[in-house]
Amino acid sequence: MRRDTGASHASVRPPGAEGFGTGPAGRIRTRPTERESVPDPDVVIVGAGAAGLSLAYHLCAPGGAVPLSVVLVDAPPGPLRAPPRTWCFWEPPGGPYDSALAASWPQLRVRAADGAATVARSSPFRYKMLRSDAFEALVGHRLSAAGAFRRIEATVTAVRDAPDGGGEVLAHDARGEPVVVRGRHVFDSRPPRRLPPARTTLLQHFMGWFVRTERPVFDPTTADLMDFRTPQPARGLSFGYVLPLDPHTALVEYTEFSPAPLETGGYLNALHHYTQEVLELGEFRVTAQERGIIPMTDGPSRTARAVRCTASARPEARPVPPPATPSRPCSGRAGPSPPGCAPDGRRACRHRTEPGRARWTRSCCGRWTAAGWTAPTSSPASSAVFPPSGCSASSTAARRSTRTC
Repeated sequence: MRRDTGASHASVRPPGAEGFGTGPAGRIRTRPTERESVPDPDVVIVGAGAAGLSLAYHLCAPGGAVPLSVVLVDAPPGPLRAPPRTWCFWEPPGGPYDSALAASWPQLRVRAADGAATVARSSPFRYKMLRSDAFEALVGHRLSAAGAFRRIEATVTAVRDAPDGGGEVLAHDARGEPVVVRGRHVFDSRPPRRLPPARTTLLQHFMGWFVRTERPVFDPTTADLMDFRTPQPARGLSFGYVLPLDPHTALVEYTEFSPAPLETGGYLNALHHYTQEVLELGEFRVTAQERGIIPMTDGPSRTARAVRCTASARPEARPVPPPATPSRPCSGRAGPSPPGCAPDGRRACRHRTEPGRARWTRSCCGRWTAAGWTAPTSSPASSAVFPPSGCSASSTAARRSTRTC
């Protein structure tokens, strides 16, 4: 592979930006106004998520046809770092990340709206679950042994073509000092601020709970890839998604393909309905929560001559909430239904807001109407009716609307 071997220029390097050993890979360039720079690598990767780390790992893996030098630029610890998250993918057994897997499944199930199930084995592939913290630890350990790899903590402000060829990443370090990294190729894995023009611009958006049930209700040999027993939005498609880790533990998600995401209340309503009315899990605790948006687009990946966008996800904040429990009935005493109760006297969704002594608040953001519990009207897909856990519609027509919206 050809390298540019032009003249070097002096600069001050940021911590952790040492050269790539011996050879022509250590050229440094800087402008008079840029106080810090790093050696020009073959490849610059922006972001240390699934796309950035896996690309760096494969480029630096031993046995490659041509040795490549790689610089990975990642945000310092703080709000720009993504919280823990979960990835699932198809792969035969014996993949490079198998030692870090949380689970895998040889058998999958799809349920129709009427509950009819189709079950099939995915041989020779398995459906694998990988938690981000385990993946980052595994790949980070392997990359630490790669002599041509360096990782820099800096906040990226711009990615663009370099004036004299290749691409460049403009950033600043924790002290606010500018850092410029130039390379022959740049891969930007940061989520785009807006989707590029394309024929398709749907969003796959979801919220999921890791749940722990009181009784064994899950089959850890089978993953529910799509369960269409969910109220369908006016524009788009929705389904449930269940990845069991053991008979008591699973990741349960509500997913939509639609033009715009829901507000938090819409997802909570949908999850309460799915876990209680469809899956009938009974008593359970929520041990963690995830939420994200994945653009489903055929837009171009190249954003400049030497720059490619590798981002696919646009994750939102994914807080890990304190333990939660499903709804509990209201007091059976006579009289009007207490605030937050459905007309039949059962209380709406409840969510524990702090550990220790229980303090209960309403977790659903919708309101009770004669047609059932509806998602907030500001939600783009709120035409679907989501009766929350412990709530039921007060008429046959309302129940029918839940299935047909």
